[in-house]
Amino acid sequence: MRGRAGLAVLAAGLLVTAIAGCGSGSDDGGSGSGAGGGKVSVVVWHGWTDTEGKEFNALVKEYNAQHPDVNVTTLYLNNDYALQKVLTAVSGGTPPDVAYLYGSWAPSVAKIPLVVDLTEAVKAPGVDWADFPKGESDVATVNGKVIGMPALVDNLAIVYNKKMFAAAGVPTPTPTWTWTDFENAARAMTNPSQKQFGWTIPADGSEDTVWHWEAMLWEAGGQLLSPDNKQAAFNSPQGVQALTTLRDMAVTDKSVFLDTSNDKSENLFNAGKVGMIITGPWDLSSFPKVDYGVQIMPAYEGSSGGHQTIAGPDNWVVFNNGDARAKAATDFVLWLTAKEQVKAFSLATGDLPTRESLATDAPFVASMDKALPGVGLFINNLANVQQARPQVTTYPKISEILGNAIVSVMLNKSDPQSALTSAATQVNQVLATGS
Repeated sequence: MRGRAGLAVLAAGLLVTAIAGCGSGSDDGGSGSGAGGGKVSVVVWHGWTDTEGKEFNALVKEYNAQHPDVNVTTLYLNNDYALQKVLTAVSGGTPPDVAYLYGSWAPSVAKIPLVVDLTEAVKAPGVDWADFPKGESDVATVNGKVIGMPALVDNLAIVYNKKMFAAAGVPTPTPTWTWTDFENAARAMTNPSQKQFGWTIPADGSEDTVWHWEAMLWEAGGQLLSPDNKQAAFNSPQGVQALTTLRDMAVTDKSVFLDTSNDKSENLFNAGKVGMIITGPWDLSSFPKVDYGVQIMPAYEGSSGGHQTIAGPDNWVVFNNGDARAKAATDFVLWLTAKEQVKAFSLATGDLPTRESLATDAPFVASMDKALPGVGLFINNLANVQQARPQVTTYPKISEILGNAIVSVMLNKSDPQSALTSAATQVNQVLATGS
């Protein structure tokens, strides 16, 4: 399972209080020559490695060649610690010009005084802000202010073992699958004597646990918070329905392996001990020996929520080191996130395209799917990303409360309604006090 979701929200919670101490930045006018030999210098902090790092560096080299008056340099930084490093640098008066930051940090990032407001920049001709799906643009926007450009997007879907489905005599998932179909298939593939399960889910109470359930909540037609983000809304019939599904599979059917350490699911899937795993495109290359298929999330019968999924988009954030550097950094980020660069990066790395025009480009999707079977479904699944997690600085605490509630139900220590009612009381207190 993807560990970055949990690390991101935990780090955000720890860093919210540090933002108030950030400095106000440089007044040098932004010549920023430094080692750039009179050119405007743009320093980018990023966490790309391997193929992604190679392609990113190639794009930077291409930009520098096309813009002789600018010198873009890069510094690798582990993404999990990027916000902490940025806050330290801002406080010391030495922030980067651009940083790759997790989307779950956006409400905290928006409070940093040196963050450049891109609201007007994204309206410029050629930017085509509307080409970024709602799940991405919403995460890059806090209180009406655009604080970053989409850097990465992903989503959740069913990855299933075709061999295990065939052995159980169960039809493989279809685009019209319901959660009832999902439960029935998981039950049919479960064999306790062989320690074989129909499904696996992260059950460590982290954000990885929570965002799986959040997608189910939306599919049931529910919401996490009230429209004004001031009250819990998940303790609804829809929330109970989603959590009851997990309770039934974990407690009644025992058809789901509860990965309480969040580090066994991929190995079990590779070993043919788990029939289904709900995960993202990042995991596909980890299953070279499994004859797998990929299908969109199930839906709840009779619900208007449909086959929704959840995305984990991240942002390129620009910081103000003077007018010239801020302008050069903004221009670089707009170029980097333009359609041609997004296309080149996706084709080279297998990462999902952040632009809708590419996600609906059939030849492009086909070429992506040929290089990494199944990724085409994840690209098409971007159309099912209709919502984003609430843009509130207290989300890390909310996630912690929900994670504990969800796990308590799956471990049969609480019933869905009681767990969500208790969680809602705690969340309302957090929303009222800000901590």
